[in-house]
Amino acid sequence: MTHNTKPQLFHSLTFADAVRGAEFLRTLGFQEVSLDTNENDPSVVEHAQYQWRDNGGVMFGSVRENNPHAQAEMVGQAKCYLVVGTDSEVDDVFHRALAAHGTVIAEPTDQDYGGRSATIADPEGNQWSVGSYPGE
Repeated sequence: MTHNTKPQLFHSLTFADAVRGAEFLRTLGFQEVSLDTNENDPSVVEHAQYQWRDNGGVMFGSVRENNPHAQAEMVGQAKCYLVVGTDSEVDDVFHRALAAHGTVIAEPTDQDYGGRSATIADPEGNQWSVGSYPGE
């Protein structure tokens, strides 16, 4: 079986303030792939795609009344796990996220199953776990 090098699974997020959400994602280490804003109001993100390293990504946008996939009740509902390279990188990403107005959910901790992890909520309540455990 051949593997596509582009992400094939995306978390999808809705932000009340998508510009601030994008800033938080860049702080975590995401790279902007595309960012399409409303032509009448550039603070409204119609669609954005951000890449996580070489094999993951998120898509997101602003709350919009006329879009059933971007309603206010969807804000702060995502939980994501980001695999980072090393235990020390877990601590580094955790502290950068706090500096970007994240909230501690779980401090960096060594896990019984291997690796180290921590969880932060972004300014809108989405939970971001970062860990060095890559899965099986």
